[in-house]
Amino acid sequence: MAARTKSTKDRPSYRCTECGWTTAKWLGRCPECQAWGTVEEYGAPAVRTTAAGRVTTAALPIGQIDGRTATARSTGVAELDRVLGGGLVPGAVVLFAGEPGVGKSTLLLDVAAKAASDEHRTLYVTGEESASQVRLRADRIKAIDDHLYLAAETDLSAVLGHLDAVKPSLLVVDSVQTVASPEIDGAPGGMAQVREVAGALIRASKDRGMSTILVGHVTKDGAIAGPRLLEHLVDVVLSFEGDRHARLRLVRGIKNRYGATDEVGCFELHDEGITGLTDPSGLFLTRRDEPVPGTCLTVTLEGRRPLVAEVQALTVDSQIPSPRRTTSGLETSRVSMMLAVLEQRGRIAALSRRDIYCATVGGVKLSEPAADLAVALALASAAGDIPLPKNLVAVGEVGLAGEVRRVTGVQRRLSEAHRLGFTHALVPRDPGKIPAGMKVTEVADIGEALRALPRRSRAQAPREDDARR
Repeated sequence: MAARTKSTKDRPSYRCTECGWTTAKWLGRCPECQAWGTVEEYGAPAVRTTAAGRVTTAALPIGQIDGRTATARSTGVAELDRVLGGGLVPGAVVLFAGEPGVGKSTLLLDVAAKAASDEHRTLYVTGEESASQVRLRADRIKAIDDHLYLAAETDLSAVLGHLDAVKPSLLVVDSVQTVASPEIDGAPGGMAQVREVAGALIRASKDRGMSTILVGHVTKDGAIAGPRLLEHLVDVVLSFEGDRHARLRLVRGIKNRYGATDEVGCFELHDEGITGLTDPSGLFLTRRDEPVPGTCLTVTLEGRRPLVAEVQALTVDSQIPSPRRTTSGLETSRVSMMLAVLEQRGRIAALSRRDIYCATVGGVKLSEPAADLAVALALASAAGDIPLPKNLVAVGEVGLAGEVRRVTGVQRRLSEAHRLGFTHALVPRDPGKIPAGMKVTEVADIGEALRALPRRSRAQAPREDDARR
């Protein structure tokens, strides 16, 4: 019986060439990475040992390591330097991802031109466009420099050859999914190709002390395309966000080995290119001589930067049995929660039978709970058809019990609102230090917040008892 049994050592094994998952039988699709046709047979691995070899650099006490070689160098774009933590570190590899048409190539071409100098050459490698197309964009945004070199290549060996010829201090590859290695099977953009290309460019960056920016594609869900290993290999991961119909663009840090990941850079996209915004709050406000019902201002934190944003609400009589709930720039679930809290805790019953439209100004997206109080007050103002005070801002999270909870960074939010000329604020209790000359009203629940508004709004807002009559 034992003679007919095949030993475990002699049994064939199967392994996925993409993720390395192993199994005892062949499968057409890898259950780990969901790739088709990547499971192949391989022999039983032999037991190997690695002998100690000669070290290339002796280990030193960490205090004796020279850290001056890792000093960041400015990119010439202040908003990008803010997110990077001061600039680009020699040998650092940055993965820059964003949706198509958001402005990645425009921004990086401007960065490549501003970072070029006599001592530091820049090489821009494009795999999606021809060199003449990139030149036309450079003329439009005035990104022409004698020390900026341009090459249109999709072969990894050719890109490495350009590095030997130009010897740049900064390399920009647009994009890593378009470059392929002839030694690896698969089409450009595949997992194996992206892993090989990124690995080769990372090794070249570390060996040469060259900063590298890799442009990455994203999936339909907004995640970075390619293997997850790519995000682990690079030093910095940046996400370029923005609505293509709006002017605002945000560069958000996801991973940063040289700085904080809670910084956000603001840019404005226009016909002449893309420029940084040191004070972007003006994009999110509407300038009016007189206040309008259904509008309320709040201060949101994008990273560590406070931004004053405007929330607008509109309520109209519904013509259908199920009233509409439409939002833009706000989470629909948060708006629905505020409607329920206003009806149950604020005694405003007219909202349940009306169409509700709620949006932000300027394309900004408010996802943090600190905007709950502003959304609730805008809805209450729209229901009563009475405007809120012109110089009022509201900050606070609203719970289902109607309580107004504390949020982080209240002092920074109030300081930013005071700097822009706002004189009144509704905040949760214990806000901390208040800017001089600013009147702050502390509220514990949504009822106190509604009582702090003009009396006409409370008198004209339909009550639940009146609605039942």
